[in-house]
Amino acid sequence: MTLELTEQQHQALTQVSRSPVSVLDRATNTTYVLVRADIYQKIQSLLEEDAVSSMEPLLAELCPEDWEDSSNYENR
Repeated sequence: MTLELTEQQHQALTQVSRSPVSVLDRATNTTYVLVRADIYQKIQSLLEEDAVSSMEPLLAELCPEDWEDSSNYENR
């Protein structure tokens, strides 16, 4: 489903340029964030299960000795 912007919405969208645009659905009091389609596709590809699964063989090759000690990040 594609919604078309009104002229007023288009002007508001172009004024914020690269910042995230929040939209409030007053009926449900739910806030949504609008992103450009190309950015959404990049984000979606990062979150796809296949992308995470394809990293498993690489992770399996890591030696535990190579892991950084997490205590380096404590008390910061």
